This record gives sequence, C-alpha cells and structure tokens, in this order.
Amino acid sequence: MPETAPAPTGDVLTVDVWSDVACPWCFIGKRRFEEGVRRARAARAAAGGPPLDVRVVLHSFELAPDTPVDFEGSEADFLAGHKGLPTAQVEAMLTQVTQVAASVGLAYDFDALRHTNTRKAHEVLHLALARGRQAEVAERLFRAYFEEGRHLGRDDELAALAGDAGLDPQEVRDALAARTHAPDVDADVAQARAYGISAVPFFVLDRRYGVAGAQDPDLFAAAIEQAVAERAA
Repeated sequence: MPETAPAPTGDVLTVDVWSDVACPWCFIGKRRFEEGVRRARAARAAAGGPPLDVRVVLHSFELAPDTPVDFEGSEADFLAGHKGLPTAQVEAMLTQVTQVAASVGLAYDFDALRHTNTRKAHEVLHLALARGRQAEVAERLFRAYFEEGRHLGRDDELAALAGDAGLDPQEVRDALAARTHAPDVDADVAQARAYGISAVPFFVLDRRYGVAGAQDPDLFAAAIEQAVAERAA
C-alpha cells in the first residue's frame, strides 16, 4: 500500500490525491480544491460548526512514463506525437488550458516548459512527505514546471527546488541516487491501477469517496461536507 496520512478522526478529513507534476489540470485542480476547502470551512464557520482540518497526501501517477528525461521539442510537439493530434489543434488546446489556469491565478508558460520524465520528481515528493514538507515541495515543483521553465528531470534542479521548499538539497540528491523512494512510487501506481484511476487529478476523500478531475470549487466543497457528515452519522 502507498503511504497515507493517519486515519481521520473527528473533524479531520484525509484526502489522497493522485496527480502528476507534468499534468496541467492537476495544478489547476489543486487550486480549485484549495478554494473548495476554503468555502467548506467558511460555510461551516457561518453555521457555527467546529473547525475542519483537511489533510492532503499526494500520490504518484505518471501520465507518460516512457517520456525521455531530455525531450527534444516543445510541449506542443510532445502532445502532438503522444496523442496523434495535429499541432495546430494541440496549440489551441494549450491556449485554452493557459486561459483556464489564469482564471485560478496561475501563469502557465508552455513556450518555456521543459517536457521531461517525472519519475524522479515523484520520488522527491515522497521524501517530502516523510519530512512533513510535501505540500510546500509540490507547490514549488508545479510552479517551476509550468511557470518557470525549469527542468524537473535533473537531480541538481530537483534538489535546488526542494531546497527552496525546506528540504535538505544534499538529502534529496542522496535519496535520488539511492532510489530510496522508488518503491513508494511503484506502490502509488499500483494502487491507482487497483482503484481504476486512468486520468488525474483524482481525489479520494476519507478513503471512501472519489472525485475525478479539476472540478468546480463548489463541487469540492460539497464533497468535503458530505464526507464529513456521513462519517459523523
């Protein structure tokens, strides 16, 4: 089984999220989910209810595990080859995604993006989970990939970015060299297969309720309230 947060009790809700740092909808979904949490908390406070603690654990999902570390070409080139779509259609899709990202405060730059294999980034996220810094490292990696054109397939780059988010860069390098968290990535991928997850982001609330995709914040807020209410009942 992949790593998970402790079983939820009281008004603590565990949310396990399968995602890939190279997935544009995962970063958008992260922002929409965060807004959904804010709305759920606001509604609860307005009703005089107890505080709600939402604990998120990220799990590995590789959208394109066969991607080389150093892909020669643009994001449009990769998607055109991977999906078999005309380049013009892919570019139109990227423009649309960029606009959606902007609506949640993200500044995607697909021209600068360095498409790469994300396996090592997932290993770093597991190290971050073990050190209690996963949320910070995930945010840093997403921003680096989609907004800054950083290369997330290289050990030194990953160590520097994780260092920005509070990890020890040398520990990151050592863990990557030893493949310390490779089994954790494999366990996440196997669990995703067992759950039937074929696309990300995918959210599992309270280990019982699945929400697929970068949904509207109100849907996330409602799902959070339902999960908490049904556990209490």
